[in-house]
Amino acid sequence: KSYSRAVTIQFRNEDESRDFHSAFEQWQKDVIQAGIHLPNGAIAASKSKFDYKIEPSSAKMYFHYYGQLLHQQNMLQDYVRTGTYYAAVIENRVDFTGRVVVDVGAGSGILSLFAAQAGAKHVYAVEASEMAEYARKLIAGNPALAQRITVIKGKVEEVELAEKADILISEPMGTLLVNERMLESYIIARDRFLVPNGKMFPSIGRIHMAPFSDEYLFVEIANKALFWQQQNYYGVDLTPLYGSAFQGYFSQPVVDAFDPRLLVSPPLCHVIDFNEIKEEDLFEIDIPLKFIASVGTRVHGLACWFDVLFNGSAVQRWLTTAPGAPTTHWYQIRCVLSQPIYVMAGQEITGRLHMIAHNAQSYTMYLSLSAKMWGPGAVQGGILQTSSGKLDLKEPYYRMSQPQSYTMAQDQQPQQLLQAQAIPIRTEDLDEGELLRQPLENTGPQLQ
Repeated sequence: KSYSRAVTIQFRNEDESRDFHSAFEQWQKDVIQAGIHLPNGAIAASKSKFDYKIEPSSAKMYFHYYGQLLHQQNMLQDYVRTGTYYAAVIENRVDFTGRVVVDVGAGSGILSLFAAQAGAKHVYAVEASEMAEYARKLIAGNPALAQRITVIKGKVEEVELAEKADILISEPMGTLLVNERMLESYIIARDRFLVPNGKMFPSIGRIHMAPFSDEYLFVEIANKALFWQQQNYYGVDLTPLYGSAFQGYFSQPVVDAFDPRLLVSPPLCHVIDFNEIKEEDLFEIDIPLKFIASVGTRVHGLACWFDVLFNGSAVQRWLTTAPGAPTTHWYQIRCVLSQPIYVMAGQEITGRLHMIAHNAQSYTMYLSLSAKMWGPGAVQGGILQTSSGKLDLKEPYYRMSQPQSYTMAQDQQPQQLLQAQAIPIRTEDLDEGELLRQPLENTGPQLQ
């Protein structure tokens, strides 16, 4: 038959339920291994959580990308990223010495080698892409550390380990922290492998957001669609597609490094505690937005960046991607609205950022920003002006090579740049003063 039938089973107590579950799991394994054909089809192989969530073509491209040394090199040469991880591990030897570590998505194996340098008893480097073979080579080439590292090729959702881990270490962050959906694998690894009260490096992530004004960027994006306003393109009128092209360009989040003086208000942040969050909590992320404009200007959209905390027993370190801080390979991200809104200094800006995960390992983003507007003809109390947009985090506009309309001093701190515009930074959680100090003090050497 082409349909399935559901059965509800009730148990008298929890022990019976647990026994049935164990027996059913064992039966499933036996059926899969024996390749037994059931009446309504054949079970060819078991599927992990990853396989159910992610479409095969996306997974294939994802693992192909990270299986290449040139892309690993790009990340290794991000000295803010690599240097901060190294410092966070080595300065917290007390957490690693004599402990079992699992490196989730090990890539080249660099974090596994750091953990071994810090005195780890044993490190399990789990990597699903072909990079696992390169990791084995690199680790074998460091024999003093190699005897304490085991590379396991496979997904964390599927592999089995010989023992539980005292510490998880990983670099699961994508643009806007959540792109590529590797955070979910990090959480699954926590639930599968980490001992109770074990440590996670990193342990907390924060997405920071603030409205921005950038006329140069807005015009640049809008002008891309002008091609479709031609009424005589080899005798063809292209204008019927202009509206769709215009919206298409504004559906791309912009990835670049921008001047923090473009921010219109102090930022707010959304906290993700990797120790507590459930995997399903990352399927849909809903963030209410509320800002107070520091200047009167046109708001062109929402600027976002993230930071993560390595909560070591000896030293706490932050890795930040904030504007004005030394640039990382994540840069920052800006969601540009096709219709800007006008604000005055001291005015409240409200809105919502709603992100829904999709099976191409990313998110569809729904952004809305609103502000009151006054003027001739406006009703008492003002009328609400709202602008909204739908963006695909999977399809960004990489603008890093574009000429900037400003110059930046690399050693100038973000809070100094903001204060030049009299825009103070405030916190909504944790200690913001410490946040803004630590990432800048704890970064590795910079390329000149």
